[in-house]
Amino acid sequence: MSKKTKYIDPADRKTIPQRVMDQLKKYRVPGYYEKFDYHWTMVIDLDRCNGCGACTTACYAENNLPVVGKSEVGIGRYMGWLSLERYVEGEYPDVKVRFLPVMCQHCDSAPCELGCPVYATYHNQDGLNVQVYNRCVGTYTCATYCPYDARRFNWYSYKWDAPLEQQLSPEVTVREMGIMEKCSFCIQRIRAAKDTAKDDGRRKVKDGEVSPACGQSCPTGAISFGDLNDPKSRVSRLARSKRRYNLLGDLNTRPSVIYLRRVQEPLHASAGHETGMSAAHGTVAEHGSSAQTAHSKKATHGKKSDGGH
Repeated sequence: MSKKTKYIDPADRKTIPQRVMDQLKKYRVPGYYEKFDYHWTMVIDLDRCNGCGACTTACYAENNLPVVGKSEVGIGRYMGWLSLERYVEGEYPDVKVRFLPVMCQHCDSAPCELGCPVYATYHNQDGLNVQVYNRCVGTYTCATYCPYDARRFNWYSYKWDAPLEQQLSPEVTVREMGIMEKCSFCIQRIRAAKDTAKDDGRRKVKDGEVSPACGQSCPTGAISFGDLNDPKSRVSRLARSKRRYNLLGDLNTRPSVIYLRRVQEPLHASAGHETGMSAAHGTVAEHGSSAQTAHSKKATHGKKSDGGH
């Protein structure tokens, strides 16, 4: 039995290639949503960060990250999603150390999304750059495209010796060999907060109801998290600060992580010297310039000072 062929008007037939191309262009542009349901954003106040490393430890525990050891880190197989980078300024005894937490920036124009050949990484309706583990084939293209060195490759199917396997979170998939991974903004917590809001009959998650593990564990409150679409949220207020900047902002990746510059005296400040933001702007090229320049050199994992993680 022959199937009936659907009639297509010749005038419409001519427009089919153009319509297909228009759709491809639309959905191949990173961050193609015209409006996000939420726009989850992280603001990191570098004036509060003291480099304690609590955020890094909490990230390991929350997201089932393997501790690979010094030898693996030495050959570039560091698995931490959050790197606490350190920049030393001055000479002894006038030395200051500056800290810069770096994770996936969840860019609205993420290069990794264009690079992945199997669409394992894409932008979702909440403004997050997400990773589909069971779609990833480990081509490493996304890591090559990422200017922030934020993606990790599973060189092995890591195992946890007893009794450490009992501390793994059931909310997070344990990744296998050959899969790329990165910071997810603790998407499992976001999902739980949205479900709670739905069960309560509320349409939106309220400000402060969800926080990633790094933000929850930070003893100085340096990490804030919330919906940038909400003009009354804490992150929206902080994002309007004159101290704000984006890491490698000149690349136009439109990161969802905002940094606030430090406010401090110059190295050789005396009691009579001016302090505060005016002094910092006049004497110290803080993280907005010097740290970005250093980070753009993109040191290998093995040269990071994160020790044996």
